[in-house]
Amino acid sequence: MTEFLEANFLLCIGLFVVGFVLIILGGDRFVDASVAISKRFGIPQVVIGATIVSLGTTLPEVLVSTTAAFQGQGDMAVGNAFGSIVCNTLLIAAIPQLVNPSTGIKRSDIGWRGIMFFATYLVVMAVGWMTGSLNRFMGIALLAVFVFYAYMSMKSAGGDEEEETSGEGDSLVKSVVTIVVAAAMLFVGAQLLVNCGTVIATRVGVPQGVIAVTFVALGTSLPELVTSVTALIKGHQDVSLGNIIGANTLNLLLVLGIPAAITGINITDNAFYLASPFGLGAMLIFLLPFLLKGRGYKWQGALMLALYVVYTVLSFTVV
Repeated sequence: MTEFLEANFLLCIGLFVVGFVLIILGGDRFVDASVAISKRFGIPQVVIGATIVSLGTTLPEVLVSTTAAFQGQGDMAVGNAFGSIVCNTLLIAAIPQLVNPSTGIKRSDIGWRGIMFFATYLVVMAVGWMTGSLNRFMGIALLAVFVFYAYMSMKSAGGDEEEETSGEGDSLVKSVVTIVVAAAMLFVGAQLLVNCGTVIATRVGVPQGVIAVTFVALGTSLPELVTSVTALIKGHQDVSLGNIIGANTLNLLLVLGIPAAITGINITDNAFYLASPFGLGAMLIFLLPFLLKGRGYKWQGALMLALYVVYTVLSFTVV
């Protein structure tokens, strides 16, 4: 794919623009359809963000890690998962809180999700540091936790609405189809931006190290970024909040769980030893204000952005 794009540079530029348009349109429709389902069933937007939206935006990470596992490169999932958690939290979650902090968040909507995330994170981090790997048993355990997470999410999302009328049913089907199509647009658009952006950057002389930290590292997080910014513009920042919580949880349960269950993961990348503590600290800064006060703050967003700068600099100098 990359060789073909390098040989057709003008086509690569055109596809880069197409990718940009796809993620913008996909993010716009994804948020609209998700909010429509939220209103239809009386489900809090933060819950929709933590379930439907996060599952759709985490699709690139899941596919990349699964493909890598079948190619015998399961350890790539480690940097993918923890790097995405850091990026999702310190960059993507920071922007909405800095511009327009979320308020009136019910602890019941995010409490058990936060507890599950931190418990899983600490276990994965401890096992990785002590054994240097995540074996198949650990992968199966993570997938089992995902099944429990999905069950709890569906249970907590149960609404009290009356039986649907025909028109409402049609509207629901339309929203679901829109979400599926929009998720596909986000994935294809992100792939085009990453692949073509890397080729363009290489052609104009950007160092490989910079490309790795920008296009490749941010590439699989583009759907979360576009969805969060779109939700912020449309005044649905609670969708963005739920999206980050859900996406980070799925990074642990699926992005790590699937390749670990298939082949096991050897943790040989030094990035793990930088990204894993940063990810834990990032989520503490992000979630604690919501769990304690039920709202976010502008200082919270500013602090997370500052830490992202520190993380990026350390990625160049330490890893």
